[in-house]
Amino acid sequence: MISSGESRDGGESHMSADGIPAFGAMLTRHRRSAGVARKHLRDFLGGVTDGGALAGAGELVLSELVTNAVQHARVSPGREIAVRFEIVCSHLRIEVHDASSEKPVVRRSTGSDDLSGRGLCLVEALSVEWGCTPRPEGIGKIVWALVGPGGGE
Repeated sequence: MISSGESRDGGESHMSADGIPAFGAMLTRHRRSAGVARKHLRDFLGGVTDGGALAGAGELVLSELVTNAVQHARVSPGREIAVRFEIVCSHLRIEVHDASSEKPVVRRSTGSDDLSGRGLCLVEALSVEWGCTPRPEGIGKIVWALVGPGGGE
């Protein structure tokens, strides 16, 4: 197991059956994983036409989703996080898979002294839409977000 937040295999860019650019990687549950995921996203968007227009909001959304999976997913040691990106109709679809079935909850009110609790509000504001669904494999969930060139517009 890699404990530095590095991706296990460096990830893999590919084209879907529909010719849609996509990328997937497995990350360890580590505090550095959000940074590794952002690097993967920058590399992926660098190879996509107009990818730069999706980078700012995409990196923030991805960071929040990976951080939530690392900090809040109640899973046994050794479980990994999967990240997946694809371009769909000029939008970036971000997926973060983890082994916890506990759904994320948006905290509508946080105090000015609270150090956390605003991440999903950012995801909501920067995404065209977002949600959570059970993983088809049975264990855990997928938290996804769709980011447009104008962020949450």
